Amino acid sequence: MNIIKRLPRMLCIALLAFAANAYAQAPTIGKPAPDFKLQDQNGKWHTLADYRGKWVALYFYPKDQTPGCTTQACDFRDNIFAYRDADAVILGVSVDDIESHKAFAEKHGLPFSLLADPTKETAKRYGVLNFTGFAKRETFLIDPSGTIVKRYNVTEPKGHSNIVLADIKALQQERGS
Repeated sequence: MNIIKRLPRMLCIALLAFAANAYAQAPTIGKPAPDFKLQDQNGKWHTLADYRGKWVALYFYPKDQTPGCTTQACDFRDNIFAYRDADAVILGVSVDDIESHKAFAEKHGLPFSLLADPTKETAKRYGVLNFTGFAKRETFLIDPSGTIVKRYNVTEPKGHSNIVLADIKALQQERGS
């Protein structure tokens, strides 16, 4: 059999192996969230450990300045005071670079950190890197002890921020905090 005939099969096997590797490393609910060290749109370094004691909405998104990502970011922006009242922080992550994040944050007045993951290591560690090399639209809700308490596969960017915020409030009430 020549290589041309085997190429589609080999490509499928390679894609399946890539997908299996990404999901094999995905953290699960009830487990500690993987730490990271990433720079925001202003060049400041952030680690997950920096936010110990706070609720963290860690949301991954595909690309700055695209319609769905803009909708989702602006939705989080519009709820910033409610998140702050809940002692929660919002961290957006994509594989875009710092300069792209800076332009995106400035254009839309985003009052939270957008973390650049150009090496894609954090997206891989969270199991959200898709076969195109972009992050999938997923959010991890991390409690003040650093444990993942919810994972959202986001299909509709509009309104997602409200869902995460409601879950934070419900969990806080449940825990008496």
